[in-house]
Amino acid sequence: MATVRDVIIIGSGPAGLTAAIYCARAGLSPLLIEGEAVSSTDLPGGQLMITTEVENYPGFADGILGPKLMGEMRAQALRVGAEIITRRASSVDVQDRPFHVRVGSDDYRAESLIVATGAQARMLGLPSEGLLLGLGVSTCATCDGFFFKGRNVVVVGGGDTALEEALYLANIVGSVTIVHRRGELRASRILQERAFKLPNLEVRWNSVVAEILGDRRVTGVKLEDTLTGGSDILSSDAVFVAIGHVPATQLFEGQLKLDEAGYIVTGDGTATSVDGVFACGDVQDQKYRQAITAAGSGCMAAIDVERWLQGTRAGQAR
Repeated sequence: MATVRDVIIIGSGPAGLTAAIYCARAGLSPLLIEGEAVSSTDLPGGQLMITTEVENYPGFADGILGPKLMGEMRAQALRVGAEIITRRASSVDVQDRPFHVRVGSDDYRAESLIVATGAQARMLGLPSEGLLLGLGVSTCATCDGFFFKGRNVVVVGGGDTALEEALYLANIVGSVTIVHRRGELRASRILQERAFKLPNLEVRWNSVVAEILGDRRVTGVKLEDTLTGGSDILSSDAVFVAIGHVPATQLFEGQLKLDEAGYIVTGDGTATSVDGVFACGDVQDQKYRQAITAAGSGCMAAIDVERWLQGTRAGQAR
C-alpha cells in the first residue's frame, strides 16, 4: 500500500462515480472506495439503489431503474480506468500528508481526497416501511411525486422539509395529509401559511404512523393518537417520510469543518476546510438532494482536484 495515489474518492453514488469518471479521463487513476451493503437502505451506489423508476434524470426518455442507472455509471467509471474497492473506509486521516484512508487492515494514501459519502434519509423504523420502500414509501417528493398524480398521499413530519414536500406534492396529487406527532408544526411560519391555504391539504395533529399498510403497494397507514392512544386507518396511495437526513460524515468529525446539521462545509467550488480535500453530492448539499445535482457536483470536484494537483505540483517544482 506504499503507492501514493493522485486521488482517492470515498462514496459511490452519482457524485462519487461522476468524479471517478472525470478523474480517470484526466489521467489521475482514481481509487474509488464504494462501501459495502450494511442494510437494505444502505447500499453501494447510494439512495438510487433503493429507487425504482427514475424519470427525471436527463438522457432516458422512458425512464430508468435506479439500480440500473448506478450500474451503468459504475461500468462507465471502470471502463475509463477507475479502480473500485467494494469495502467501507474505516478511518480517514487528513491531518497528515499524504492523506491516509484505512480500509480494514489496508492503508491507502493519496495527495488529494474527494468525499462523496452522501446522506441517508431518517426513517420511521417500521418493518412495513422497509418492505414497501419504492412501492409507495418514498423519501423524495421531487423524485416520486409524479407517480401519484391525482391520488391521496401522506407526508410524515413537521419541519421545513415536510412542508416543502407537502407543498410540492399538493400541485400534483389529489390530496395531502401531513401526519405530525405534536399539536404544532416546527416549520417556518411562511411555509405553514402557504400550506394552510391549500384546499387539498390537511394535518393530522398529535398522530404517529404506527404501521404502513399494503402488500405489494401502499394502501394506507395505521395512525395512533399520541394523546389518547387511540388508533384509526387512513387510506393512502403513498407515504413520504420527511423527518430529515443524516449526512455520512462520521469519518470526518473533528477533521473537516461541518455545519450544525453535520454536513461538510464547502467554500470555493467543492473545496473543504482542508487544502486538497473536496466534497460533493448530498454529503455537502442539504438543499437540492437530486441525482443530477450530485452528479454535477461530482464533476466539479474532479475538475477542482485536477486543477489543485496541477497548482500544487507546479509550486513544488519551482
